[in-house]
Amino acid sequence: MSTTTTGRHPLSTPDVDPEIGYRPGPLGRLGLLVTRHARTTTIVWLLVIAGLGAFAPRVEHALSGAGWQADGSESVAVRELAQEHFGGNASSAIQVVVKSTDGPVTEGSGKQVLAEVTRTLEADPRIADVVAPQPGATLSEDGSTAVVLAGAGADPNEMVRVADDLKGPLQDLSTSGVQVNPTGASLLWSDFNAANLDAMMTSEMFSWPVTLAILVLAFGALVAAGLPLVLTLAGLVASAGSLVLINQLVPVSIWAMNFAMMFSLALGIDYALFMVVRYRAARMGDHSTRRTSIAETMDTAGKAVLLSGATVLVSLSAVMLVPSPSFRSMAGGIMLSVVFVLAATLTLLPLVLFKLDHRINRLALRWVHSGEHRSPRFAAWGERLWKRPVAFGLGSLVVLVALAAPILGLKTAMPSIKVLPEDASARVGYDLVQESFGEGAPGTLQVVVGKADAQRAARVLSEDPGIAGAMPATPAADGSDHALIQAVPTVDPSDPALADTVDRLRADLPGSALVGGAAVENLDLKTQLDESTPLVIGVVLALGFLLLLVALQAPLIALLGTLASLLSTAAAFGVARLVFQDGWGSGFLGFEHQGFLDAWAPVFFFAMIFAIAMDYTVFLLASAKEHFEHSGDPKEAMVGALAHSGRVIFAAGAVMVAVFFTFALSGPLPPKEMGIILGIAVLLDAFLVRLVLLPVLLRLTGRAAWYVPRWLRRVLPDIRFSHG
Repeated sequence: MSTTTTGRHPLSTPDVDPEIGYRPGPLGRLGLLVTRHARTTTIVWLLVIAGLGAFAPRVEHALSGAGWQADGSESVAVRELAQEHFGGNASSAIQVVVKSTDGPVTEGSGKQVLAEVTRTLEADPRIADVVAPQPGATLSEDGSTAVVLAGAGADPNEMVRVADDLKGPLQDLSTSGVQVNPTGASLLWSDFNAANLDAMMTSEMFSWPVTLAILVLAFGALVAAGLPLVLTLAGLVASAGSLVLINQLVPVSIWAMNFAMMFSLALGIDYALFMVVRYRAARMGDHSTRRTSIAETMDTAGKAVLLSGATVLVSLSAVMLVPSPSFRSMAGGIMLSVVFVLAATLTLLPLVLFKLDHRINRLALRWVHSGEHRSPRFAAWGERLWKRPVAFGLGSLVVLVALAAPILGLKTAMPSIKVLPEDASARVGYDLVQESFGEGAPGTLQVVVGKADAQRAARVLSEDPGIAGAMPATPAADGSDHALIQAVPTVDPSDPALADTVDRLRADLPGSALVGGAAVENLDLKTQLDESTPLVIGVVLALGFLLLLVALQAPLIALLGTLASLLSTAAAFGVARLVFQDGWGSGFLGFEHQGFLDAWAPVFFFAMIFAIAMDYTVFLLASAKEHFEHSGDPKEAMVGALAHSGRVIFAAGAVMVAVFFTFALSGPLPPKEMGIILGIAVLLDAFLVRLVLLPVLLRLTGRAAWYVPRWLRRVLPDIRFSHG
């Protein structure tokens, strides 16, 4: 492949920028534009950060806590019908469990507490009907435990906020002999969101200083190391404020911000690291002028960053194919934060670099060679791989395949009550309901049926071996042609046997019957995820390959890069099976393993892991392509890529691993899954795939790696990474 230079002298070429001596590309021109209009760029960013940042502190309270449902499913239809026609007795209703140790709960102090609970619930306008404990249904046989049902008078997201507001006052009604614990799906999400927020804050306290320490070692200068953190923080503040505003139009899951915080911190540091290293090399190593250095940095590293960001956005956009509000808002939240981080990296960072210039090396360590861009150690590593590609390639392949092998036995299910701390109100109430009313009581099924079919439906429920008992049909309070039957299954809501019971009931019940309830909503969401996962994976792989093809103009290495990313992703999930399904290291990591991986992990984490993997792929192969465009030598492409980008990939990988693993140190199980799976994925991808396997593939394929047929060359846009 030829370089971008022509046979003419640069200064004689039209459109040559007189300040830098050659015609910069679009990103190079953008870099020069922001430096020439420094005041405007600064004002725009200050307005963005200040304007959106004003809303950022409200993000944890403004965003919604629910949305984990399969839109269009039977269970969602049941919840909507129950809320509309049965006084809010839906899956999002709040159940207040009152347990007395001083005799019957309906007498003495227990009776007083029940009355206070009822008054507290009725005082909230978002609560619909409040149903007192019913003998044989919500009053235990021994009379010690009662459940007060607070109907959902608002949508599920708002009911989580109701749970946030009421759980404290309700628990405060407890006395020495009477215990009050609200529970139910809304409380579960309220307690989980609170535990998750605490975990995120704790992890942030660990991750920022660890990240700064790694960056100081990577850059050798405190000022340069601080730039990625400042830029990432600017992007995160802007995205947090944006999510608050978007939430006014469309409900956004609180998880969108939690994931965005972690993911964008890691990516933003990657991008800034790549840019700062390239600028320092141009400015201090090649002794280019400030403007020339900015143009060169943007035309090379900036282009790689932009293509990497596009790959991340494309990978995450595939999650939008899952018809679940929580998944779509989480993917959208992360994508929004990536857009802001990209914008900051490609507009604000060049200006900061231009203004600080040599001052980015202030507070430098003594051993630092600030202009050194080509790493002798990674160049030597590249030479070693070039000489013995088969040995290193087979070694890395064996490790990856061995780690990926356990994925064949991977099981998934929706999170159980074990994701909550043992002292969480929802879990305490759950355990009391199970203890007093039966194993399956926390997962009571709701069957909405036409009045004419109510008796037949009741008969089917009574005869089903998976049902422990069913309450009499309740006609709709508004006189509509609906009846509600509540049935208690024989097994815990997280037991796989419940899915068989639901499938059997849906086949045997009358045609007008719909089966729902909180546990069934989880089952329907899992079914939807199982159906969507192959589609999402296929779309991510196809789009990832197409983006690499466009970026690299080389079909073979684009395909190999995509397959290598898939291999590291499979290895990460193989490790996840051993840790979270089989419980390896659960004691050390401080969690109670469920015997399965949460069902949302494969589809969502696959997109995130693949996005990160392709991020490193673009960095390495963009550098390789730049060297090949200059030299036409496959060896120089491979060795030069490692020499110039290996240290950046190593440092960026170390930062990402540190960030992700700190999120696995505290809090409930799902953040641990996220931190460990993503941390393992980055560890394998950055250090084994990008620094061993992919360079070996470049060595073995030689010139064929960069071959592009003429017909394809005519179709693809002309994208090059060399400059000058």
